[in-house]
Amino acid sequence: MTPSEATRARFDHEVAKYPPEHKASAVMACLAIVQQQEGHVSREAETAVAAYLGMPTIAVHEVTTFYNMYNQQPVGRFKLNVCTNLPCALRDGQTALDHVCSKLHVEPYGTTTDGLFTVQPSEGLGACADAPVLLVNDRQMLSFMSAERLDELLVTLAAHAQ
Repeated sequence: MTPSEATRARFDHEVAKYPPEHKASAVMACLAIVQQQEGHVSREAETAVAAYLGMPTIAVHEVTTFYNMYNQQPVGRFKLNVCTNLPCALRDGQTALDHVCSKLHVEPYGTTTDGLFTVQPSEGLGACADAPVLLVNDRQMLSFMSAERLDELLVTLAAHAQ
């Protein structure tokens, strides 16, 4: 991936927020830009971001792999992160993940054959008291996701895809 002129301009905007000697601080913003444009962050994109920011490629890869919000491979139109961290697991988080996977006929980290849904377990979404918790497309958090509410969500999202 070679960043386009428009992408470079967006990178420049993010880098300008930091002192010149700390431009690597824009790594998360640059990765978010890549993901927004490409749908995921490939190893090639990590290399391009590293070169742009003047940092080792492995340092960029460490960021990509540490944060759940960066997709390392293409995902479905709706990425569903179900929290399975201990507090959520104690309040049926794993059951919620199993339910969604069963309904969609996928394994965790799998994508439905129609490309509509990708389902992932997730760590600590910060709403332990609201478990089970689900995050849609890294943007919308839904709480108290019973089997019935999960079923309603899947139907609603599928309808919006039409």
